Amino acid sequence: MLDLKVIRAERERVTANLARRGADGGIAGLLEADEAARALRTAVEATRAERARISKGVGEARRAGRDSSAEEAEAKRLGDELGRQEDELREIESRRDALLAAMPNLAEDAAPEGGEDDAVEVRRVGEPPAFGFTARDHVELATAAGALDMEAAARVSGARFAYLKGPLVRLQLALVTLALDTLEAAGFTPVIPPVLVREEAMYGTGFFPTDRASIYQTAEDDLFLVGTSEVPLAGLHGDQILAEGDLPLRYGGMSTCFRREAGAAGRDTRGIFRVHQFDKVEMFSFVRPEDSPAEHQRILGVQEAILQAIEVPYRVIDIAVGDLGASAARKFDCEAWMPAQAAYREVTSCSNCTDYQARRLRTRVRRESGTETVHTLNGTAVAVGRTIIAILENHQREDGSVPMPAALRACGAPEEIRPL
Repeated sequence: MLDLKVIRAERERVTANLARRGADGGIAGLLEADEAARALRTAVEATRAERARISKGVGEARRAGRDSSAEEAEAKRLGDELGRQEDELREIESRRDALLAAMPNLAEDAAPEGGEDDAVEVRRVGEPPAFGFTARDHVELATAAGALDMEAAARVSGARFAYLKGPLVRLQLALVTLALDTLEAAGFTPVIPPVLVREEAMYGTGFFPTDRASIYQTAEDDLFLVGTSEVPLAGLHGDQILAEGDLPLRYGGMSTCFRREAGAAGRDTRGIFRVHQFDKVEMFSFVRPEDSPAEHQRILGVQEAILQAIEVPYRVIDIAVGDLGASAARKFDCEAWMPAQAAYREVTSCSNCTDYQARRLRTRVRRESGTETVHTLNGTAVAVGRTIIAILENHQREDGSVPMPAALRACGAPEEIRPL
């Protein structure tokens, strides 16, 4: 969440920044609630002190054998008043905290203006293949090879689930191995995190309250299935004060992810591009505040290294402020060329969340000047399903076979995937 002290001290700057994201409307109400809460807290402390003084007088009167009924009546009145004030304070602070929690992070000044369609292309790497035949999509290629079964998955689980079989399983494992090898070489520690988390973890990373509709919840245990291992990785150091010498802390989380995709009906429903269950390797970093811009570029560099290793054409785009997630101050996406769609589509993203998540999670660093909130960053190393699509479609041959890139063969992928 945002720093309330910064909002108080720099109201105009914060308002202008949030206006770029179309989210400045709550500032006035937030500060009004904050002012009321601070005034009421002062009143609570004064009432509490006065009640303590009167209660002390009751004891002194009793010890002296004097009538203490007046003091007792006043102490009771003050106790009732204090209870009323504390109830009112809790209500006001709850309203203030809810308004603060709903506010997105402050965007970096360099982030492009605009909304979903206003991302700025940074660069393109690789040329889209020039096939002398009509390109098949990934569903045709994988189904012909007996490696993808959407119909059986629909019978068992419903729409937007898939069975991967045979060579696609080997390809998935090779992708994960390539990603983890690349991450370890870049200083990231591999982690297999829990994928069921408590509400505090979803709130701490900024997915609640804004993205609650996209998250699966268990009915009996009040746990949530994560849509990305960013959530448990961020919570790894919640409520901790880290030593400055231990930073940066970098993790690569391998997990299955779950998303309801509420509101996405009719979009990308063919095949495995947008499904409810998928596997992903995610990068997550805890760094000193001054190091987060460089760490953002580092994460982006790892993403590009993996895409180049699997020989898929892609472009990097700088996401406009109106399309940033709540926790992101700046975000870059890598979009792979998808021949069947004749378009670049997102396969990875990386975000600098500055101190937004860490403040919610109470993750700090101890420095010579005192403790301060760390910065957190996240980025996809490999979203397996979408990356498989890019590999199959970009490397396909006219006969429907697909040779695997050398980097993946070295990690256990088959030589090729062929029609049965």
